[in-house]
Amino acid sequence: MIVSKKRLIGWILFVFCILLIPYVSMIFTDQINWKLSDFLVMGIALAGIGIFYELIVRQTKEVTYRTAFMIGLLGAFLLFWVNSAVGIIGSENQDANLLYSAVFVVGLVGALASRFEAKGMSITLMVASIVQMTVPMMALIIWPPSRISWTPSVIGVFLLSGFFALLFYLSSMLFRRAANNEMNLN
Repeated sequence: MIVSKKRLIGWILFVFCILLIPYVSMIFTDQINWKLSDFLVMGIALAGIGIFYELIVRQTKEVTYRTAFMIGLLGAFLLFWVNSAVGIIGSENQDANLLYSAVFVVGLVGALASRFEAKGMSITLMVASIVQMTVPMMALIIWPPSRISWTPSVIGVFLLSGFFALLFYLSSMLFRRAANNEMNLN
């Protein structure tokens, strides 16, 4: 895969600017305390987004497919970032947050099994959306508020999970449209 110099510089600047946010925040507040390892993990995750996106850009000219892929990738990245930085259910150290790993497993297995084809990706992202909303339900049964902290609140956890589920659902619908566009062309 050959990426143009301009696009490569764009991705490097993107990663740098995103990583500047916590770095600058650490100057002004004690609330954010990233270690070198935090910056490395986030830098690798951001670079991964760039690599995946560049792979997809090379595979199709279909704007709907590209948009669907980017929204799904954005949802996965934001889920990873929020969950690893502060946690969704209570703090990032609570075991309940490990359940969100199921969303990533569904996405990875589904994408590979469908060979990134639009119809399969639509199904994959729909399942990811459902799993995203199932996680807090399962966590509530396994770890009720009497056993662990559900900060900010049970409703807050469901709303935040709903936000991510909505991103995956939107991606799913766009992949579905891309699949229909492919069928209409054939």
